[in-house]
Amino acid sequence: MAQITASLVLAIAVGVMPLAGQTSLSIYSDGRVVVRRTLPQALQKGRNTLTLRLEGLDGATLFSPDTAVALVSAVVRPPSAQDAALAAAAGQTLSFVRPRVAGGADTVRATVVRSDPPQYRLPDGRYLLSLPGEPLFPGELVRTGPEAAVALEATQARPRTELAYVSDGAARWEAAYQVVLLGARCQVSGTATIASQSLRADSAEVQLVAGSINRARQAPSPVFRVQGAMKIAAEGAPAAASEEAVGETHVYQLPGRLSLEPGTPVTTALFPRASAAYTQEYIIPGVLPWRGFLGQSPGDENRVPVQVWYTLKRGRGTPFGERPLPGGTVQLYQADSAGRLQLVGEATSAHTAPGRDLRVQSGDAFDITAARVQTDYTQEQLPPPKRGMAPGQRITASYRITISNAKPAAVTVDVREARFGVWRVTESSVPPEKLSATEVRFRIPVPANGDATLTYTVQAES
Repeated sequence: MAQITASLVLAIAVGVMPLAGQTSLSIYSDGRVVVRRTLPQALQKGRNTLTLRLEGLDGATLFSPDTAVALVSAVVRPPSAQDAALAAAAGQTLSFVRPRVAGGADTVRATVVRSDPPQYRLPDGRYLLSLPGEPLFPGELVRTGPEAAVALEATQARPRTELAYVSDGAARWEAAYQVVLLGARCQVSGTATIASQSLRADSAEVQLVAGSINRARQAPSPVFRVQGAMKIAAEGAPAAASEEAVGETHVYQLPGRLSLEPGTPVTTALFPRASAAYTQEYIIPGVLPWRGFLGQSPGDENRVPVQVWYTLKRGRGTPFGERPLPGGTVQLYQADSAGRLQLVGEATSAHTAPGRDLRVQSGDAFDITAARVQTDYTQEQLPPPKRGMAPGQRITASYRITISNAKPAAVTVDVREARFGVWRVTESSVPPEKLSATEVRFRIPVPANGDATLTYTVQAES
C-alpha cells in the first residue's frame, strides 16, 4: 500500500512533464528516428508513474535503456479532438458559442449528458439532442500535445529518467557530394541535409545512421515536404561530423547541438574537403541479352548511347579513402573558360565502404556518338547432349559499331559485352579483353574529329 501511495503522489507531483532535459536523436534515411530522452525526474526504487509529453511516440517501441529500469506499461493519448473532449466533459457544464441571425454571436450554457448520441441539458431542464453551438473547453480537458502515462519499475533509485523509442516518418536525411574536377585530380565535399516532417527538437544531439536496416513494422506513408528557409548547422561547431561503425551501419555524430522543426531543412558537413585522383571513361553498353534467346536485329543502324563514367580513387591510408561514404547524390562540376563552375554530371551512389573506389555514371557524351548494326546472323541446331533431352542451339551474330568523335582531342571508348552462360567472341577487329567469366571489353581509340569502327562476331549456345 505504501508503494502504491508513493506512486500516486509522484504522479500528482509530476503532473504532465514537458520535453525538458537532454535529447539525443539517431536519424535514418528511411524516416525512422530513434529518440533518446534523459529527463531530470528522479526515480525511486519500485514502481514509478509519470505522465510525459513525447512528440511522435510509438508506445510499442518505448523502453528504458537504463538496465536498472524496466517499462511496465505505457498509455499514449493523442492531442484532444472535439469528440474526445466532449466525451471527457460528461457531467460538466460548458459554454457554447452560437452565431446570431443578424450577425455577431451569443453564448449558451448547457450540461454535457453524453456526447454520442449527443444529449445536452439546458438550465431550465430541457434537453438538446444536437450540439448547442461551438463548445468552449476548460484547459484541464484539452491535451495540446500527445501524452503518455508511463509506469516504470526500478530495481534501485535513479537520479534521472531515461527513455528511448522509435518515431517513424518523423524525419529523414540525405547525403550529397560535390566533386570539382581539376585536371587529373578533384576536390570532394560531402554534406548531409536533415528534413523534419513532424519532429521538433530544441538543442538536440544528432546522429545520422547510414546502412540497410530491415523494416519489420508497417510504416506510415511519409509526406516528404520541405518548405521555409534552410538552416546551416550550429555556428562555431567543428567543420565536420565524426564517424564510427556500429554493427553493420555507420553512425555520423554531427557537431554541436541542432534545433529541428518541421519544414526547415538543416545541412551540415560530413567531412572536410578532400583531394582525390579520378579517371573518366566512355563506355558503349553491349547488345547481348544477359539470359535467353539471342535474336535477329533489323538491318538498319541503331543509335546507341556513349555513357560517361567517373571513378574517384579511394585508396587505403588516404584521408578520403579511409572514410565510408553513405549513399546519396554525386554532383560533378568543371570550370568553363571564365572560371565559372558548371554542373557537368549527376548520379546516385550506393553506400561505399572504406578503401572502395566511388564509381558513378554521370550521363551520356555529347560530342561522342555511336551507331550499331547487326551485319550477320545464323542459327544452327545442336545434337541433344543426352538421349531424351531436347536439342540445343548455337547462334552466331556479327556486329559493326561506328564511333564518331567531334572533340578536338583523341579519346578511347570501351565497348562492353556481357552474357550469362556459354558464349565467346570468335573474331573481332580489335582484340577483346576478358574482364570476367561473363564480360569482355573492346578498347577503341578514336581520333580527334574522326571516326573509328569496331566489328566483332559472337557465338552463344543454349
